[in-house]
Amino acid sequence: MKLKYNLIAVALLGIAFSSCSDFLEQNPKTDLSENDFYKTADDFTSAVNGAYSSLQGGNIYGNWYIFAEIPSDNTRNQLSGSVTTQNEFDKFYIDTQNSVIKDFWAEAYKVINRTNTVLDRIDGVNMDAALVSRYKLECKFIRALMYFNLVRVYGDVPLVLKEISITESYDILREPKDNVYNQIIADLKEAAEGLPASYSSAEDGRATKGAAKALLGEVYMTIHKYPEAEAILAEVINSGQYALLENTPGSLNIDGYEAIFSPVNHNSKEGIFEIQYLKGGFGEGSNFANNYAPENSGTNVVQVGGTGGNNIPEMDIYNAYEEGDLRRDYSMSLGYHDNRKDGEWVESRYVSKYRDVPYQGGDASNNYPVIRYGNVILMYAEALNQNGKTVEACKYLNMTRRRGFGYQTTETSPVDLQTTDKAQFELMVEQERRVELAFEDHRWFDLVRTGRAVEVMRSKGFALNETNLICPIPQKQIDVNPKLTQNDYRIEPR
Repeated sequence: MKLKYNLIAVALLGIAFSSCSDFLEQNPKTDLSENDFYKTADDFTSAVNGAYSSLQGGNIYGNWYIFAEIPSDNTRNQLSGSVTTQNEFDKFYIDTQNSVIKDFWAEAYKVINRTNTVLDRIDGVNMDAALVSRYKLECKFIRALMYFNLVRVYGDVPLVLKEISITESYDILREPKDNVYNQIIADLKEAAEGLPASYSSAEDGRATKGAAKALLGEVYMTIHKYPEAEAILAEVINSGQYALLENTPGSLNIDGYEAIFSPVNHNSKEGIFEIQYLKGGFGEGSNFANNYAPENSGTNVVQVGGTGGNNIPEMDIYNAYEEGDLRRDYSMSLGYHDNRKDGEWVESRYVSKYRDVPYQGGDASNNYPVIRYGNVILMYAEALNQNGKTVEACKYLNMTRRRGFGYQTTETSPVDLQTTDKAQFELMVEQERRVELAFEDHRWFDLVRTGRAVEVMRSKGFALNETNLICPIPQKQIDVNPKLTQNDYRIEPR
């Protein structure tokens, strides 16, 4: 695919130009001066592809599960000696020196700076006007995505919308999250209006009109603007651009659901925006298969490379699946048969949703589903319910539920659910989102946005409070800019 190979070229070049500051944790400049770059259409193609490529990184989506699954009731971390960086998320005692919060902040602002650089400089270049417009909108989509993740993790964050100098950076303080959301919405509205509905297969993976609308719908759901969410998500659904992948008709099976995650079925009708990965020794592969395989499992679970034993499913999520829900045994496993010990069963839970044979360790072709159509369907159902349309909402919830139990999405099935009770439906869609989107990094943010995180997690024995719904600001950022304020993150007595 053209976009993937362009990303490889950018990665090999190692270009990371910027006039920004330590505040944004910029990479050193290479021997190729930024004044010699950003001159031609090809330069800007490389720059935009570089912004996409940055999303692959371990500190952006490669380890996003640490923010989105580990704090929830879905998974826990692998403890390794004195290394507690992930355990701090699981048990809600995140330190300001935690390397995960430090690295995510730094890398997210690097991505934002790449988009700002393109936006500030591209108008002065001799290139096709339509391409200029498209690249600007792609950058606004990526910038909005990064700010959406930042504001959900840290709350108020610095809002940087242009290239800045080191001196300027010290005057940039945290912006109220409402203002950050306003900018996210503005960027996504522009992108939704002007981006193409689709690309040729050679450019699969770029942001589209549908991706911008779907992400905007998720933003509206997060800030409880349900009428706006219903309207924009309806546009995605009614576009005809996307569809749930169907199971094979006949005997109960889960072929459609499995196909979403197949490494040979990237960017399908269900994939609205995916982070692109490609194995082959180019540095563009994904690490999920190796990272989630049980520690010390050898080649029994993943055939090539080491095993991380990370993102371990809790029995709570296993038990959350109803009898007959075929998604469970595809998404997670309770253990494996050890061929080194005559097939002896080893009990060791692991996420099995991202299946591929890596080219080498951490080098597989599993894409990362930032937002897919199944998510849109369930957000739309939730928005309908919040807007007093509970009966209609059941229709959409049942679409993903039917597929999960092996039926066609549009056929009446024995597992269909019906209710006219708004509060009851809220719990139904929370449950359906949990099992449909398991290990796709939605559970914690779902609990937070619905106001259920503290209640649900405390009911399961976790010690947390309302201050633990966002992370501390990395201490390194406050050391660099003492004007930045710290979050009130209080640790519950153990």
